[in-house]
Amino acid sequence: MISMIQWLRKVPLFDGMTDEQLERVLQIATKRTLSAGTVLFREKEPGDRFYVILHGSIKIYNRSSSGEEKVLTALADGESFGELALLDGRPRSATAQTLERTMLLEISSDSFMGLLREHFDMVRCILKELSRRQRATNEHVNDLTFLDDRTRILKNLILLANKHGRREGSSIIFRVSLNYEELSRMAGVSISALRESLLELEIKGILLIRDQEYRLQLDKLRA
Repeated sequence: MISMIQWLRKVPLFDGMTDEQLERVLQIATKRTLSAGTVLFREKEPGDRFYVILHGSIKIYNRSSSGEEKVLTALADGESFGELALLDGRPRSATAQTLERTMLLEISSDSFMGLLREHFDMVRCILKELSRRQRATNEHVNDLTFLDDRTRILKNLILLANKHGRREGSSIIFRVSLNYEELSRMAGVSISALRESLLELEIKGILLIRDQEYRLQLDKLRA
């Protein structure tokens, strides 16, 4: 059975940390289990803690002034969120909500900052992960500007498959608790464009959808 130290090594935020540093992370963390639909924090609230997903999934989203929801990303096992508000002292930039029953590690701001003071070299690991996210954000903006609807939808499906999926031969099977409205907003397209593209992918045998389970055929995708 994999130990928590071994598991934390797979978390990008903690990449490169020593066993001693990871032990300290576990000492200051609190384990929480939340039901589906639980809001952990809301946009513009002050940030006083961050989270690491042990099992489950989280959606990160904004709301427009008219109340329209824009899903920014869906996070899965091993991913962390909420660190930015701790580091820059500004309010939360988005809302975080569980998509299913989810188990988390919760780390408070005071404990986290104390850990960074003890092990300043951990800052490098954190900056590396935040830089990766900034590049992903820049790429997303570029996609919205230059890619057509079908390509954006397919790219988002591949990203979700990489995060949530398991490989079976030439297929990746993944289950996502996002509905069509949330998926369309994540890709920056209309629901009708999403439905049309998904139907086209199914007709071509690239994608099979059953309820919220998706099977992406990699061999046909490359053809």
